Amino acid sequence: MLVYNITYAVSHEIKEEWMAWMKAVHIPQIMSTGHFSSFKVMRLLEVDEQEGLTFAVQFHAETEENYRSYLAEYAPALRLTATRHWGNQVMGFRTLMEIVQ
Repeated sequence: MLVYNITYAVSHEIKEEWMAWMKAVHIPQIMSTGHFSSFKVMRLLEVDEQEGLTFAVQFHAETEENYRSYLAEYAPALRLTATRHWGNQVMGFRTLMEIVQ
């Protein structure tokens, strides 16, 4: 199983609105693609929060094909929508991990 991890730096000014949008809009859009079996939302602790909070959202893909299909078919439009909505108040960093145990 693969884990598509997106780490977000979110400014203090929008943290509640952003989280509500993630839960009500963005995460459901990603999950509705059918390419991920589950997700988790976490807040990073023991990090510098002077400029904002840091969250990680992890989406679990059963196969690499599911992950690659999501990237090709859906990711560009969803990223663009998020960027247009939040601008530079949210910065995302993406990684792909494999569960080995």
